[in-house]
Amino acid sequence: MSAAPRLTSGLCLLVQHLLQCMCGNNMSVPLLAEAVTVSGSEKETAAMIFLHGLGDTGHGWAETLAAIKLPHVKFICPHAPKIPVTLNMKSMMPAWFDLMGLSPESPEDESGIKKAADNIKALIEHEAKNGIPPNRIILGGFSQGGALSLYTALTCQHQLAGVVALSCWLPLHKSFPSVSSGNKNLPILQCHGEIDYMIPVQFGSMTAEKLKSIVNPQMLTFKTFPGVPHSSSPQEMAVVKEFLEKHLPRI
Repeated sequence: MSAAPRLTSGLCLLVQHLLQCMCGNNMSVPLLAEAVTVSGSEKETAAMIFLHGLGDTGHGWAETLAAIKLPHVKFICPHAPKIPVTLNMKSMMPAWFDLMGLSPESPEDESGIKKAADNIKALIEHEAKNGIPPNRIILGGFSQGGALSLYTALTCQHQLAGVVALSCWLPLHKSFPSVSSGNKNLPILQCHGEIDYMIPVQFGSMTAEKLKSIVNPQMLTFKTFPGVPHSSSPQEMAVVKEFLEKHLPRI
């Protein structure tokens, strides 16, 4: 009579072990557990990790990116954790790191930026362990997410396939180029709306000039879009798709 409970117990342990094997990697990468993923329609040989802006989630960008998806590319859109944001009177909201201001001279959340970058690097490592090497991964983002994508890619020990930086800036810009990992041949697509009043296009231009001192200038493409505020546009997304097709070709 005691054999049945032991058998049941053994099955439970086996199922638990199998679940840990299947989910263990995801559980060790917190951002991946709830990330929105847009799968490719064929064997996935490349990936784009895209980071949303302040107060947003990965859902909206997953829909936008699905419209330009390539059949062999997986899109991963993680959600930022909710933290108090100084700029918004310490309100709790999704944010990759704290923001004190939106000018080039505003104080910055150095520890928060570095911690967030480490979390994104963990995502890159996870994809590498699961068959998509870093040189087949493009890191991208919008606004605060774009800022984090730039910082992460420029300090990453791996050579990534590229960076898509939309309507953003380079965090901790004064620490560059000394903190750069030295990957001077990193392709960067930087886009900015010309009537962006939240992150003015002038900040984008200043960021582009700074980036030219960190990577080979010919690796940087900086495009501005007339009539576009702090948002994306179909024209911008068409440029993003061209960048993906160039740097993540089918293999």
